[in-house]
Amino acid sequence: MERINTLKNDLIQEALNAGQNSYSPYSNFKVGAAVESKNGKIYKGTNVENSSYGLTICAERNALAAAIVAGERDFTKIVVSSKNGVAPCGACRQVIWDICGDINVILTNNSGTITKEMRSSELLPAAFGPEDLKK
Repeated sequence: MERINTLKNDLIQEALNAGQNSYSPYSNFKVGAAVESKNGKIYKGTNVENSSYGLTICAERNALAAAIVAGERDFTKIVVSSKNGVAPCGACRQVIWDICGDINVILTNNSGTITKEMRSSELLPAAFGPEDLKK
């Protein structure tokens, strides 16, 4: 149990660290994310805003993209840290489901306090995913 808590704390700290590098000059809403692969590696991301708002990239998608670039395909959990510990946007919920399936999602505030823990199936109920394309 001790090692599990240490891993969760490490993942939370990595998400907090990533959020410090946020490029958010328009909203000033810093978000950090850290995703853990099944082999225990951690990949980080932060939000990168753009004056053409639709081109903004969320922390969750940046973390998952970094993991994909490194060759990862299997994930156990993702931590998302933000000012109020809010849930990911709809686009990120879809990307998390599509790439990760039903994993643990941990939300924290900028102090690292967990505001909510859930499964991605709770975050995006009745999700559309890769299996739907095979039907």
